Order: sequence, then C-alpha cells, then structure tokens
Amino acid sequence: MSKREVKRALISVYDKTGLEELARALGEAGVEIVSTGSTAKRIADAGVPVTEVAELTGFPEVLDGRVKTLHPRVHSGILADLRKDSHVSQLEELGIEPFQLVVVNLYPFEETVASGASFDECVEQIDIGGPSMVRAAAKNHPSVAVVVDPARYGEVAEAVKNGGFEEEQRKQLALEAFTHTALYDAAVSSWMSSQLGAEAAGEGSTALRYGENPHQAARLEGEGWGLAAATQHGGKEMSYNNYQDADAAWRAAWDHERPCVAIIKHANPCGVAVSDVSIADAHKKAHACDPVSAYGGVIACNREVTLELAEQIKPIFTEVVVAPSYAADALELLQTKKNLRILEVEPKQAQEERKQIAGGWLVQERDSYQADGDNAANWTLAAGEAVDEQTLADLEFAWRAVRCVKSNAILIASEGASVGIGMGQVNRVDSAKLAVDRANTLDEGRNRTNGAVAASDAFFPFADGFQLLADSGVKAVVQPGGSIRDEEVIAAAKEAGVSMYLTGTRHFAH
Repeated sequence: MSKREVKRALISVYDKTGLEELARALGEAGVEIVSTGSTAKRIADAGVPVTEVAELTGFPEVLDGRVKTLHPRVHSGILADLRKDSHVSQLEELGIEPFQLVVVNLYPFEETVASGASFDECVEQIDIGGPSMVRAAAKNHPSVAVVVDPARYGEVAEAVKNGGFEEEQRKQLALEAFTHTALYDAAVSSWMSSQLGAEAAGEGSTALRYGENPHQAARLEGEGWGLAAATQHGGKEMSYNNYQDADAAWRAAWDHERPCVAIIKHANPCGVAVSDVSIADAHKKAHACDPVSAYGGVIACNREVTLELAEQIKPIFTEVVVAPSYAADALELLQTKKNLRILEVEPKQAQEERKQIAGGWLVQERDSYQADGDNAANWTLAAGEAVDEQTLADLEFAWRAVRCVKSNAILIASEGASVGIGMGQVNRVDSAKLAVDRANTLDEGRNRTNGAVAASDAFFPFADGFQLLADSGVKAVVQPGGSIRDEEVIAAAKEAGVSMYLTGTRHFAH
C-alpha cells in the first residue's frame, strides 16, 4: 500500500527545536515513542509517554554515550521491509516491533570545528549512531519515513493525523536524508583531510592547504582525468584558487581551434589571443591586452609549450602554466622558476557541468559552441555592410572569447587578440565602458578600439552600451539580439556606420 500508518516512532535529536510540539502531536495520535538520552528526557518533561532505548534493547548506554542505538532490536525495527512476509515473520519471532517513523538530526560537527575546538573534541562530535539510523531509514523508505529537518515537523504531525505518509513523500524524505548524511560525511572528511594532510584524504581525494580563504578547509576530489589528474612538473603545491583559475584558463584556451593562449586572474581573462604564427606569438598578443593584471596570473595554452614561449613566460610572475605538453628545453627552463606550478593536462573536457547550491545541485550540458548561432554562416547582418574576411575572423574570435568572460561581458578584439575586456558588471553599459577604458588606458598613446571589433555575450537592452563602442571607433559588433529594443540598437548601428551581426545565441557565464 502507498500510505504507511505511523504506529511507532524513533526520535534521537541534537537540535531539539520543535521537539516538544512534535512529541505532543505524536502522543495525541497514539504513536508509541522510543527515544534516547536527553531527547527522551525532554519528551518526558513535556508530559508525553516515552520509552528509553535502553529499556527496549535491555542494554544500557555505554562508553560515554557512544553506543546507544547500535543494536539489532533498534536497526531490525528500522530496516524490516514490511512488504516482505519473511521480514514480518522474523520480527514476530524475535518479538521486535517495527518503526514507521525515524526522526534524527546529528551532532553539530561543523559548529564544533568552527568554534576552534581541539582535534579530540572534534572527533568526539563525529556522530555514528545518528547517520546509521538515518541511512537505514532512508534505505527502507517503502516502510519508514525519515525526517532530518525540524522544519518538517509540521508536515509530520499532519501526516500522522491523516493516516501516514504517501510513498512519494517517503521518497522525498529519503533523498533529503541521504543528502544530509552525505554532506555531513563530506564535512568530516574535509576537516580530517585538512588536519592530517593529503595522504589521509582517501582514494581520488587530495587535501588542499585551505580553500578560497585560509579559514576554509578544502580538498580536491578527482575522477582520474583532466585538470584534477594533471601531471605537475614543478613548483609549489596547487591551491584551491589555483585550480579554479587553471580550469577557467584551460577551458578558455581550448575554446579555440587555432593556437591559443588565455591568461586568467580570479577566473576572468586578462587576455586571450590566437595566432597562426606560433603559440609564443599568441602569448605575446594575449599578454599585451592587460600586462598589469597578467602579473600573478595563470597561463593556459592549447598547444605544446615551446622554448620561445618559455623564454617569454620566465620573466613574468606567473602562478600556473597549463598545457597539453612541453618541449624538453622549455620544461627545463620553466623548472628553474622554483615556485611556478607547471601542469601537463590531457585535452579533454567534461560534457556536463555541476554547481552546488544549498540543498542540491544544478546540472547542465557544457557550453561548447553547439548552438546554430555559434556558426558565423548562420549570423544575420542587421546593420552596415558585410565585413571583409579578416574582420569576420576577428568577430568569430571575439564571439568565442567572450564566452569565458563573466557576465555581463563585452570583449573588444583586433587581429586575433583581445584588446579590452569588460567583465562582471551588473549592467551592460558599464561593461562596455570598462572594455573601452581598459583598451585605451592600458596602452597609452594608442587607441586600440579604433578599427577593432566587439562581442557582447548577451543582447544590448538599450542602445547606450553599443553607442559607447561605436564612439570609441569599433567598426563591427556581434551580439545575440533578442531585446525588445533591438530596432533601437540596430538603428544606432546604422547611424554610426557600424556593421552589426546577430547570432540568436547567448553565452552567459556566471
């Protein structure tokens, strides 16, 4: 049957928020409550009948409370699949009553760590019995509802009053429970890794010195390929931030088929360039975009690092170099920079991207220029004259390069290289202004926007952002289109004599 009537509940909670109200609701519904230690005392003090676990098992709590519920009379009552006659018969033979509801929350491990507690104190707060009960109940969700969040207690009271939980409710509660214990175990593992070092982190997991900031514990969990499995040829150990920037740089470089170099700082590009001459030439052009910001950056190449490129990199303070391979003499030269992290990575990218949010994961297909609008043959010329072959090549480059820029993004390019990048602004006009300003103030005495092209990762909501580009001398723009004011923007392009192409495809990056 879909709905399971709740006749017996097991409650063991550290966070006692709403406990008395829940216990009273269960008691009024005639539910037998079994509980542990301080939880049982709180329930009894609320005037609700409760059976201590020790009374149920015939075995006292021992080892300073470390062993309370780890007993067959408890776990058999949780794990018995009441759909199976054999399970029901075994319970009857053993004189064990099943549980239909398990309410558990865990020792506050992360709070203990954050309080500055000692190693032994933190270890003492690692919950054993709680996760065991939660996982057992979640596994047996066809017969048991498991609740780990006090915010759910109102729903529990309502379900008990109305004859129990529906199957879909129990499945949802089981998912929450498994997520709860997984995050708990991850917190313990991360802390233990930070305390004991990489050798204790476990297979596929490497402890990092710290996370984004020194007060955050961190680790790398690898799948055996890509950046996580890179061969490091020299330099200091990789940090959490090094991995973030290296990943952004690696992806930006491999967004292009031609020899490409991307220089990244705080996950945003300082410069991106392609070259048909050499990978060293691509680096020279990328570095010229913003040499100030490139200081302390991460360099990624989609071709082998040559001696010529290594000679260019050596005098520049660089945190990480990432490439598919290194010429022997280039590697030897780079290894003379003792702090430079030199990574060799296979040219492979994930097809799926995951980002954690509170209580879950966002999962999406990787943006790998698979949309129709990523092919210039499908672009629509909305304003101005069709551009020449070189200008079109620059527009195609800019369109690919702008994808690696945090939205709102504007990228100005010339001769296969970015010359001005506006990133991460909350309105597009500020991104355009930033791109123009950086293009022309970082190379004093030269107007790098005059005769250049520009790409916008999303449409111009008003003509003002475009107008800044036109006024700076940009001769062609590529953008998705799709604004309710497209005609206004296109009219401004026609008035300025700027060629404007619409792709019909957007490339937000958050």
